[in-house]
Amino acid sequence: MCKCYCSIIPPFIESKIVTRGKATNAATRALSVDFRARRDEKIALAPLAADINLVPKKARRLVYDSQNTERQRMLLKRSESSSPLRGAHDVNTVYDNAGIIRDYFQRIYNYNSWDDQGSDLILNIHYSANYNNAFWDGDEMTFGDGDGKIFISFIDSIDVTAHELAHGVVQSTAGLIYQGQPGALNEHFADVFGSVIKQFVLKQSAQKADWLIGDTIMGPSLKGQAIRSLKDPGNAFNNPLMGKDPQPSHMKNYYSGPQDHQGVHINSGIPNKVFYLVSLGITTKRAGQLWFETLKNLSANTNFKQFKVQILKTARAEVKKRKLAAKAIPIIEEAFKQVGL
Repeated sequence: MCKCYCSIIPPFIESKIVTRGKATNAATRALSVDFRARRDEKIALAPLAADINLVPKKARRLVYDSQNTERQRMLLKRSESSSPLRGAHDVNTVYDNAGIIRDYFQRIYNYNSWDDQGSDLILNIHYSANYNNAFWDGDEMTFGDGDGKIFISFIDSIDVTAHELAHGVVQSTAGLIYQGQPGALNEHFADVFGSVIKQFVLKQSAQKADWLIGDTIMGPSLKGQAIRSLKDPGNAFNNPLMGKDPQPSHMKNYYSGPQDHQGVHINSGIPNKVFYLVSLGITTKRAGQLWFETLKNLSANTNFKQFKVQILKTARAEVKKRKLAAKAIPIIEEAFKQVGL
């Protein structure tokens, strides 16, 4: 099983913000690097924990307050079936959002929690001070408050929460390695389910949705922009603090450099565009179901071309079962063609 430290804000954005002299963001960057190292240590102990069969049958939500320290699971604020905490919007919001996401995966995909074993959903809020990120680290989610200028609280954005939880689902199914094209697919699936659930909550169709990820976490200096756009990769943001969105929407602009684990947050724009185009033709909900069934049949090293083959294989099987209309096949083929695959 491939576990990763997977954050919503890419390292290349963190680096650019730090370069522009923002002290709080230098701290954010340093914490991210440090947490990746600590994550490796945690993974090394995972086989020992796996031998102990203590997996719950139904996923519980556990919300912890880090109280602006760098500790996880510090102060339990709300647990499953407890009443809303009076005057605690942050606690109640992240608790409710986790429930929506958990129930959607259960009802629509017949998938129980992030690992299909009903494991707890651990949510840590108020992590560190002015922390400009949120991440999945292999078995729990952690959210910063933002610095109030570049980014605001990461708690209120359901697509951010769904994105991070989806990394756990990817980890427990295909186990896509966090490097190169498999890593870009890892980020892609997280964006897909973040967008699917955001549209579900807002009751939006593929045609009416904005297809943005993280637009609600942008601070006063970045209003009107987002972290990524599935509809228009490369145009989610363009500002002096973060630079220009580097995501390509076509293989001719594929990033082949070393940064960002060989472009996992960058090249994910290519399959993201495919999902957007397919959703326009068969609805976002149906496309999400197709993508989820495909995810279960991918391997850890799946590349873009292999991903295309598996999507079409799954789609044809769904057509035979009469779960998908035959017109979906040319729609999918054309979507991949439009991005150069």
